[in-house]
Amino acid sequence: MKPASAVAFADASPDWLPEVLTAIEEGKAVRKELANGGRLHIDRELPFICIHISSDTGGAVAREIAQANASYLIGPDAATAIPIVIAVGRLLSRRLGAFMVLEMGELARDELLTDKAPHLPPFKIEVTASGEPEIRAAARAFVNAAEAVKGKFRTPRVEFREWADSPPTDVGTLEVPFPYMAVRFAPIYRQRDSGGIYPEIRERLIASMFDAGLQAFAAFVTATESMSITTHRALGRKAFIDAVVRTDRSIDEVASTFDFLLAVTPINADAAWSEFAAGDYERAPRFLYRPLTLQVEAAKRKLFSIPFEHLEDPVLYHLYREKQQELDLQLSMLSARDTAKFIEFGRALYGPVESGLMHTADDILARSSDGAGEAETDARLTERRADCYFVEKQAREMVAEYGRRYAGFEACVEVRDDLPAGLLVSGQRLLVARSTVMEADRVEAILSHEVGVHLLTYFNGSAQGLRLFRSGLAGYEGMQEGLAVFAEYLSGGMTGERLRLIAARVVACAAMLDGASLPEAYRLLVHDHGFLKSDAFNVVLRVYRGGGLVKDAIYLRGLLQLLEHLADGGALEPFWMGKIAASHFAVMQELNARGLLGGPAVRPIFLDYPEAPSRLARAHAGMSPLDMLQP
Repeated sequence: MKPASAVAFADASPDWLPEVLTAIEEGKAVRKELANGGRLHIDRELPFICIHISSDTGGAVAREIAQANASYLIGPDAATAIPIVIAVGRLLSRRLGAFMVLEMGELARDELLTDKAPHLPPFKIEVTASGEPEIRAAARAFVNAAEAVKGKFRTPRVEFREWADSPPTDVGTLEVPFPYMAVRFAPIYRQRDSGGIYPEIRERLIASMFDAGLQAFAAFVTATESMSITTHRALGRKAFIDAVVRTDRSIDEVASTFDFLLAVTPINADAAWSEFAAGDYERAPRFLYRPLTLQVEAAKRKLFSIPFEHLEDPVLYHLYREKQQELDLQLSMLSARDTAKFIEFGRALYGPVESGLMHTADDILARSSDGAGEAETDARLTERRADCYFVEKQAREMVAEYGRRYAGFEACVEVRDDLPAGLLVSGQRLLVARSTVMEADRVEAILSHEVGVHLLTYFNGSAQGLRLFRSGLAGYEGMQEGLAVFAEYLSGGMTGERLRLIAARVVACAAMLDGASLPEAYRLLVHDHGFLKSDAFNVVLRVYRGGGLVKDAIYLRGLLQLLEHLADGGALEPFWMGKIAASHFAVMQELNARGLLGGPAVRPIFLDYPEAPSRLARAHAGMSPLDMLQP
């Protein structure tokens, strides 16, 4: 039965409400600003709404939790909120068959933290719900999710109550004619005496309470059969708000002001090799670099002036904060180029060489062989030589084929004189060094690596609507390179020589981090592992560029992560959506389930090669990098 107060408030409906209801019926998103900082946001028809009454004491985090939802109301007071909730709830209940209200608020104080219990005791969460079976299911789901949170600082203690006819007077719930649930939690993000904020606790609290709320909504949806969902995360937002787009553009503007790899790649590779050889391989050559085109301090000021507080989505907030921190480290590395600090910033960005990774690299070098000496390699290259112009021609043909499959694939191919031998992707450009020489039967594999992974994920990321997915989520490079190496295998181009090269990069990175000089690392590869002099120099040039770049260890690390992912039954599809790290696989699945991300605009061509399905099946069955050398 509808409470009397709800009848009174329903008569006071705002004059704009009919327009909002019409928009909902027509499938349009609603975002209506109210007086005193209130807001109604509904991005699609859903059988629930999360509300917060901002006149409550405190409540800054409760507001953020509420507005993280796809359907929420921030009401300046109960008198404003009730008629809106009733009108929207009646419409959606009629159209979907059910409707629930979750009110999110904060307790006045953190009463469990006292002078007698100063060492992070549990914190209180009060959950109160009406007596309908479906809302009891929602409340149980919320309680279970909240209690399952592993507290880094403090863990929750949940107190649950339900009412049959009328809510308890001490809860202060809104009287509306729908299944209703109220959550109040202690403001543990505020410092007890000063009222200052604990930022990390605040972020964790928002994320965990938001997720528990989604699980409550999912339980209600399941109990009422009002929607069909595969995961509670599918009930999150399906549209980016303007604040997200503005933040995305601002982050991309900073990221686009520099190309990190080009900035740390020597422009005098051939001269450096001649200098090194002339000195009998005893003295490190001098590397020259392009002058920086940005002022690092100005770029950092712009980076840290970007606001994140209005994103209204904990998942996106976390992704952009991660990216901000990564760009900060990259900028710090550029400012420390050719100094001792460069190595340490690189260690912070890319991580150390772990003992397990080093063991795998040593195992590959011990159990594989490139099968050729110096003279035999020269003869083989002479017989089956592919120079930069052949690579350029094949690359243009592959780019054209991707363009036929997806019109947005607008890559360009450039032959350059200012790069070491090989290929490099910069944004939407494939750069081919003029000194590049390789076996002709390796060209398809290396183009599958560069075009089929690096360029493909750039353009697929561009198609997602946010530039973050084309420039890359934080830490994406390891998985990108692992995918790219795996693409060489799927296209039939993995060789013992190539796998040894990837392992050698790990060995050289470890030696550099242990204090070895460039000549010492060079001798390690030539004398201990049998590498050709030119190949060993190409490895140490990459590893010691900029002052010491540990990035090259990520190729083998990323490959191992990918093989583990596939052996555990994981799919490749989310990795084609954009440039993501292994840790973002679940995030991509969630954003896809919510409708914020679409599938890949174009799939890699190498997946269509005749042997690719059987090779992929072998990876799903479990394999090591050395197994990729099996026919």
